[in-house]
Amino acid sequence: MKNILIIGGARSGKSHFVQELAQRLGKPVLFVATAVAGDEEMRQRIEEHQRARSAAWSTLEVTTHVGNQISQKIGEAQVVIVDCITLLVNNIFSQYNEQIDASLIEKKVTSEISELVDCINRIDASFIIVTNEVGMGLVPANKMGRLYRDLLGKANQLLAQRADEVYLMVAGLPVQIKPPNILAHKPSPGLGD
Repeated sequence: MKNILIIGGARSGKSHFVQELAQRLGKPVLFVATAVAGDEEMRQRIEEHQRARSAAWSTLEVTTHVGNQISQKIGEAQVVIVDCITLLVNNIFSQYNEQIDASLIEKKVTSEISELVDCINRIDASFIIVTNEVGMGLVPANKMGRLYRDLLGKANQLLAQRADEVYLMVAGLPVQIKPPNILAHKPSPGLGD
């Protein structure tokens, strides 16, 4: 069983690539959706994702405590897609409105990701986890935005450490970054000798 992390920016092709990976595995799939339809535009995005998924897949909609929910509702699934960590972290933040208690929010995010990693370690299934890379853009203008960016980055690092494979999506193209492609990282002759 594999644990695969797919990371990239918005509209980078993550969802399409995840669907291809799951279909190649050819096993029963549990799709774990973390999105909340807070407005009409988000509702439409969710419906678009639902139409694109295989009708044969089971779906679990959950906003927090993802690891525990998967453990309870895995059923016969042998592939678990978690889409996505970005919205999961957002769901935690949304519990706090405008009051920022950075240490409490960090504790909740870390606990949520640890619970998911424990689930991955316990369950005999392949996991495909989707997240956004938000650390390559502008520095957010406010404290809450910076805290969100930092904690999502920390969550991504924890998940990447546990992953067997990590792909960075760029313009619809998957770039494998873990394990590194040995040929692509071959040192030049004379360097490092």
